[in-house]
Amino acid sequence: MVSLKDIASECGVSIATVSKALNDHSDIGAETKTRIRKAAKDMGYVPNAAAKSMKTNRTHNIGVLFMDDANSGLTHDFFAGVLESFKREVEREGYDITFISNDRSRPGRATYLEHARYRRFDGVIIANVHFDDPEVVELVKSNIPVVTIDHIYNETTTILSDNVGGMSDLVDFAVQNGHNRIAYIHGAESATTNLRLVTFNRKLEEYGIEVPEEYIKESPYRDTHGAYERTLELLKLRTRPTCIFYPDDYATYGGMRAIAERGLKIPDDISVVGFDGIKVARHIRPRLTTYRQNTEELGTLAAKSLVALIEKPKTTLIQQITVKGWLLEGDTLKKLN
Repeated sequence: MVSLKDIASECGVSIATVSKALNDHSDIGAETKTRIRKAAKDMGYVPNAAAKSMKTNRTHNIGVLFMDDANSGLTHDFFAGVLESFKREVEREGYDITFISNDRSRPGRATYLEHARYRRFDGVIIANVHFDDPEVVELVKSNIPVVTIDHIYNETTTILSDNVGGMSDLVDFAVQNGHNRIAYIHGAESATTNLRLVTFNRKLEEYGIEVPEEYIKESPYRDTHGAYERTLELLKLRTRPTCIFYPDDYATYGGMRAIAERGLKIPDDISVVGFDGIKVARHIRPRLTTYRQNTEELGTLAAKSLVALIEKPKTTLIQQITVKGWLLEGDTLKKLN
């Protein structure tokens, strides 16, 4: 194994100079740093992680806590997109990631905080969990740096998708195309759901459009069966909607199946609108009208924010950052005017 002494001998400098160059100390010139780093790379030098951890009191390991009602794991399109960019960014900063187990069926399991402390995580990112879960709250309130996705806690940095802007854009698009009988199958209760539902109702009120109580249904996110059942209920109404909004793109396809089974065509007989902008929605025909969440930016900002909290706690502000997405017009919303 190549040591600092070997690199020092190769470059004709002291061990201290090699150490400073590899750790980017300002008192080492740029030319010397470049020469030493090149030699280290050519010689196959690998930093001693244990020694580095002792020196910085950091493990360079970040915990990831994720759980959704559908138990979709990494097949969850939204989270997979966020995690991909998050992982890429933290690895660029020299960190690894480890998932925090959420299997509560195991006897003697550790709480989320106990797991995080046992693994000595430098920080944790939290997404798609039940944020009022006492174990989640305990972790958030601990002294471990935490960044949450799409849920605001006091004194915690949060990266938010623009749920208000996204729903506003979708309602505007539907109304401007002549729709005034719009139903909404929303997701299970959460901060995200509440933001979207309130925005949906507020925007239609601004347009002077009344939303019948029977036009509002609930079905879990990413649940095609639930969306299928709620869609059938809407289609049985005496005055059925001309357009149905769904909690996410994945659920929308359950609704589309119900519509097809009733012998109706999209968008000729009824229009549908999703939310997320998952990749498959861009390839299936008809192309889904939806709102594309910027998962790339969400993950990157979450990573940068968490690394800043870990490495510069005294100068990093707690903040809420909203990331805008964009409307994908697709082919599933009919122009009625």
